Amino acid sequence: MKKSRNLFLYIGGAITIIMTAMIVLGYFWTPYSPTEMNGSAKFQPPSLAHLLGTDNFGRDIFSRVIEGAGTTFFIAVCVVFIGCVVGIVIGSLCGYYGGLPDLILTRVCDSITAFPSFLLALVIVSVAGSGTYNIILALGILFIPSFARIVRGEFARCRDLNYIKSAKLMGAGGFRIMFKHILPNTFPVLFSAITIGFNNAVLSEASMSFLGIGIQPPDASLGSMLSDSQNYLRSAPWYAIGTGLVIALLILGFSLLGEGLQREDRRG
Repeated sequence: MKKSRNLFLYIGGAITIIMTAMIVLGYFWTPYSPTEMNGSAKFQPPSLAHLLGTDNFGRDIFSRVIEGAGTTFFIAVCVVFIGCVVGIVIGSLCGYYGGLPDLILTRVCDSITAFPSFLLALVIVSVAGSGTYNIILALGILFIPSFARIVRGEFARCRDLNYIKSAKLMGAGGFRIMFKHILPNTFPVLFSAITIGFNNAVLSEASMSFLGIGIQPPDASLGSMLSDSQNYLRSAPWYAIGTGLVIALLILGFSLLGEGLQREDRRG
């Protein structure tokens, strides 16, 4: 029997590839300088010269959106990488060995998640100062507990299974069992957590910049651009529409891709 097409995977993959290609291209080329001001070109509507129009300083919105999306993408990838790698190490050790280290690290993770994560990120950035790397550090720390819990649960579930007992009887060491036999079985769950984490990181970075404590001018940021566009919703609606559309597509692409990968895994 022919399998039905996984539209979630195809559509999500297509959106993600297009957005990633646009972001990568933006590191090397943009139609205009994202920071170049032009007083005579303020609030020009979308055209062939300016695909998304211009803003209140005459800057090309499309160029700024590309740069802002690249910044947001870079921050989200780094945040998820930190959360995932450190979370895997902590979760695997706690889930496999258990005992007092498991109790201590679990309580630390619970303590971090007890506070509203976004509020805690705001506090960290306010103390450490704004900037790309401070945002990455603040959000990366807050993403560790969620990944650690997922990995810990999977390791605790797998450590007493028959194939793990067989590996122990054959003389396999703890780290070999953890990272060669158990960890690969956590990948389907991790993929889902990574897509959710990426979306949360995009929203968190955009929200912080929207509130003025994220990426600072003149650097482009989707959140700060969306904040600025509020003052011109009637006179220049294309400013908010273009910026909001890019944020939505970034999140939608990874959400559909994650759902599609889950469906493929369930199909076997």
